[in-house]
Amino acid sequence: MSSLDMTVEVAYALPHQQLIIPVQIVPGSNADAAIQASGILNKFPEIDLNVNQIGVFGKLIKLDTPLRNLDRVEIYRALIADPKEVRKQRAEEGKVMK
Repeated sequence: MSSLDMTVEVAYALPHQQLIIPVQIVPGSNADAAIQASGILNKFPEIDLNVNQIGVFGKLIKLDTPLRNLDRVEIYRALIADPKEVRKQRAEEGKVMK
């Protein structure tokens, strides 16, 4: 690693597996470049960057967003269930139990 490179991480999580890949990229590189450099798309062919959202430390970004040293690019999966709907169902179940 030269002093001109910067380190970022690319992360993807499944229900029972999480992968964080550190990569070296040149300053000014964007999120897409980091994802491509990580090779994560080869490990998880189900990732579609036209569908999956991405973020840096929980904040949504676009593929062309420039990165800073030590950023973590997170690739998000689609939600299995709507959290609001799940809470509503739990609340209804609680009323029945009482």
